[in-house]
Amino acid sequence: MSFQNLNALRHFEAAARHLNLRLAAEELHVTQGAVSQQIRVLEDVLQTRLFTRHPRGLSLTEAGHRLHEPVAQALGLISSSIAELHSFSDRVTLSLPPSLAAKWLVPRLPGFAEAHPNVELQIVASERITDFARDNVDLAIRQGPAPQESAVTVEKLAPIRLVAVTGPSLVARAPVLARASFFAQSPLIEDGHRPWQAWFAREAPETPWKRLSFNQTALAIDAAEAGQGIALVPDVLVSDALEKRRLVRLREEPPDETRGLYLVRPAKTPETRAHRAVADWIRSGF
Repeated sequence: MSFQNLNALRHFEAAARHLNLRLAAEELHVTQGAVSQQIRVLEDVLQTRLFTRHPRGLSLTEAGHRLHEPVAQALGLISSSIAELHSFSDRVTLSLPPSLAAKWLVPRLPGFAEAHPNVELQIVASERITDFARDNVDLAIRQGPAPQESAVTVEKLAPIRLVAVTGPSLVARAPVLARASFFAQSPLIEDGHRPWQAWFAREAPETPWKRLSFNQTALAIDAAEAGQGIALVPDVLVSDALEKRRLVRLREEPPDETRGLYLVRPAKTPETRAHRAVADWIRSGF
């Protein structure tokens, strides 16, 4: 025997669980009359009574008892399967700094879309620190000192390691080990973090040097690729450009363990399969 829809079984299961038409109707958002009608349809199809009606409720007949358990299990399995599919097909909103989005995230998006076609990834590129309670963001990548606020889970992805890079046109006259005297001969491209200023203050405070300034690291990297000077930037932002030889590494600094890239999410928000897929994909890139 087959049913064209599961409506009658859904109404039967709710009534059998509550043994009360009013409570079943409230759960299903229908009237008590609709529940009664669907039960009568099912009883007519099966040609047997499933409930005994009482002034203050219902009781299951023997046939009702025999039917209720497998129906409840089947509907539960359907509901859990739909919930699982829904969670995996869900939208995940990821917040991260604009330069990280441009230079690290965007080149990897085609691979993510191919591996996870059911996940809709929404990107929020912002320098502002995410407020999970207000911004409707599921995951965030933050750069700098380890986040200290409460109610979030923090995972360190990598320390910040700065590399001096430039376009191939400036490499011919670079020494084997680039020192302050070499860097001072070329325009040095600064971003909003002012890495060259900190580097010269530490390595050669008396050495004069020329600068070309941008407010974002991605712009400093673009200028370096164009041969306009030498940028000092996190290595994760230039890995693709170095691999494709659009940039050349001149010097690598030791990792700064006091600053890093961190994966942050709300501690009390349930983690869906889609969230886990995005988080695992992010981890694989560091």
